[in-house]
Amino acid sequence: MRTRTLLVSGILLAQSVRAQGVEAIAQLPMATASIDPERREMVIELPPRDLPARSGDAPIPMIEVPLCQLIVPASVSLYSARVEMLDDTNRPLPQNLLHHFNLTDPGHRELFLPISLHLMAASKETPSIAIPRLLFGLPLVRGQRLIAGAMLANDAPTPFRGVRVRLVLRYMPGGGLWPVFRAYPWSMDVQYPLGHPPTGSKAFDLAPGRTVRSWEASPAVAGTILGLGGHLHDYGVSLTLTDLNTGELLWYGMPERDAAGHVLSLPVARFYRWWRLGIHIVPGHRYRLEATYENPTGDVITNGGMGAVAGLFIPDGGVQWPAVDAADSLYRQDLKQTILAGAGDAMMMMGHPSH
Repeated sequence: MRTRTLLVSGILLAQSVRAQGVEAIAQLPMATASIDPERREMVIELPPRDLPARSGDAPIPMIEVPLCQLIVPASVSLYSARVEMLDDTNRPLPQNLLHHFNLTDPGHRELFLPISLHLMAASKETPSIAIPRLLFGLPLVRGQRLIAGAMLANDAPTPFRGVRVRLVLRYMPGGGLWPVFRAYPWSMDVQYPLGHPPTGSKAFDLAPGRTVRSWEASPAVAGTILGLGGHLHDYGVSLTLTDLNTGELLWYGMPERDAAGHVLSLPVARFYRWWRLGIHIVPGHRYRLEATYENPTGDVITNGGMGAVAGLFIPDGGVQWPAVDAADSLYRQDLKQTILAGAGDAMMMMGHPSH
């Protein structure tokens, strides 16, 4: 009954988004956001969830942590991020329980799409992120409203109770001389712009053999990509980013995999050097993200593939990061899908025995 009630509430809330836009975000439950001024850490923590064990060869149980809103407690410049998970006894839990964590700013747009800005996306293969704090920082303003959500997946025969997902952010105080550059996140997914209805899922099926998916677009403003990280599922071979106007391969990402093809990690690329900031991109060019998979199982793996990148971007001098157009139909549809996807309480299952 609780599951059905929350799912109905999520549908009503999504309808409210269609009618009211960002006003519906205020109806989401609250996550906690706290500041430790001595350690200079801001911690965002989502409500606890129980994560059941996997039984035999049954599909992997996956739990969606309901989407939450939070209010930024202080003006800061972020330079480091890591995701932690604790059980109900405060015992640290393994990173492979995390399918994904998303942090979004609904007041500013994405670099390549007029939808809410995704501040951070992390998964089990994403290492801790850190950038030179005196050079680069992501500015957040006190009172700014963000939304956060996560999904957990348990491939082990052991259940976990009261799992708390925490995003730990290191910062420099806002308003100071440092950092030198304001750096903003950007992301791109091969299933953009909206994925699959009704929730905007970015997963796609893997047929036997090779599967290639891609998406291309132009940035809203000119600037420089400092670096990026990617997300692939098992049997992923590569992620690439290409400038279609010049034909230049800007980045080739190849995951570390075990002998069975399971993805272990996808290294983060850092493009900045002492003689340059990174890769410069402009609105007059189109850029393509492409994901390649090789499925050796002989069977179709339902929703077995994903392909996404996220990184940091510095706008050219004097360029302000663009705000959203709350009346844009793509923005409203994406926000509705985001809230609907995070409003459920049901346990979901992967359609294949390995993630």
